[in-house]
Amino acid sequence: MAAAGAPDGMEEPGMDTEAETVATEAPARPLNCMEAEAAAGAAAAEDSCDARGSLQPAPAQPPGDPVAQASVSNGEDAGGGAGRELVDLKIIWNKTKHDLRVPLDSTGSELKQKIHSITGLPPAMQKVMYKGLVPEDKTLREIKVTSGAKIMVVGSTINDVLAVNTPKDAAQQDAKAEENKKEPLCRQKQHRKVLDKGKPEDVMPSVKGAQERLPTVPLSGMYNKSGGKVRLTFKLEQDQLWIGTKERTEKLPMGSIKNVVSEPIEGHEDYHMMAFQLGPTEASYYWVYWVPTQYVDAIKDTVLGKWQYF
Repeated sequence: MAAAGAPDGMEEPGMDTEAETVATEAPARPLNCMEAEAAAGAAAAEDSCDARGSLQPAPAQPPGDPVAQASVSNGEDAGGGAGRELVDLKIIWNKTKHDLRVPLDSTGSELKQKIHSITGLPPAMQKVMYKGLVPEDKTLREIKVTSGAKIMVVGSTINDVLAVNTPKDAAQQDAKAEENKKEPLCRQKQHRKVLDKGKPEDVMPSVKGAQERLPTVPLSGMYNKSGGKVRLTFKLEQDQLWIGTKERTEKLPMGSIKNVVSEPIEGHEDYHMMAFQLGPTEASYYWVYWVPTQYVDAIKDTVLGKWQYF
C-alpha cells in the first residue's frame, strides 16, 4: 500500500531550506585560465577608472602669488625688517687712525667694545671723546654722531699701566698732601690781584654742583694771570688745546700738558681757578680764572685722560 504523499502542487515542509543549504554548501567550480584572466582584467580596469575619478588636477599658481614665492628662498628672511642704520667712523688712538662701521643705535659702551676689538685697548681703560666724553648709556644717534665723524680715544693698555713707576705715584700723592696744607690758592698774593678785579661781565654761566660735557663752543670770558681775557678751545680731532688771547693763540698738544690743577674761588664756589702745567715744575703753570665749575672735571678728563700717570 503506497504511503500517502503531499498533494499535487504542494511542497513538503523543509524542502526550500534543504535546497538552500545544498546550494550554499556546494563547492565553487574552479575557473579555467581564460576565465581567470578575464576576471583579473575587469578588476584592474575598474580600479583605474576609480583612480581617474578621484584625482583632480592641481590649480595653477598665478604669477606673483605669495604662496608660490614663499617656496623659493634666497637665504634671507622673507618679509623681514630693514637692516640697522650704519655709520662710518674714524677712530683715532695713539696717533693711529682706524676705520670702523657700527650701527647708529650702538651705545657708548658697545662702541668701546668695538674699539677694543681693533685696538686691544680694554673698555675700562678707554676715554672716548666726540664733542666731549661719550656717555656709555647713550646711543650714537642720541649724541648726534654723523658718518665720517672722528672719535678720539685716550687710554693705556694694561702693559702700559703695569709699567708705571709706583714710587713716583707715592711721591705725587705726598706732594698733593703737602699742597693741601698750604693756604688756599685764591688767598695768595699772585692770584688776589687778578681775582680782586671781580667776576668778568661776559664770563660763561656756571651751574654749581653739576658736571657737564665740554660745550661745542670755546670757553670764553675768563682771565689769565696778567688779567687779560682768555678763551680755551678743545680741538679733539687734532688732540690739541688752543689757548687764545687778544694777541695770539697757542696751540698745545694735549700730551705735552703734564698736569691740571684747580680750586674753587672763595665766595664764588661755582667758579674755579685752573692751571695747566706746561713744563716740569710749577713755574710753568698757565693760570686761568673764572672757569665754570660744571666743566672742570670734563677739562681734566679731556686733557689728562683717566689713565694718565705723572
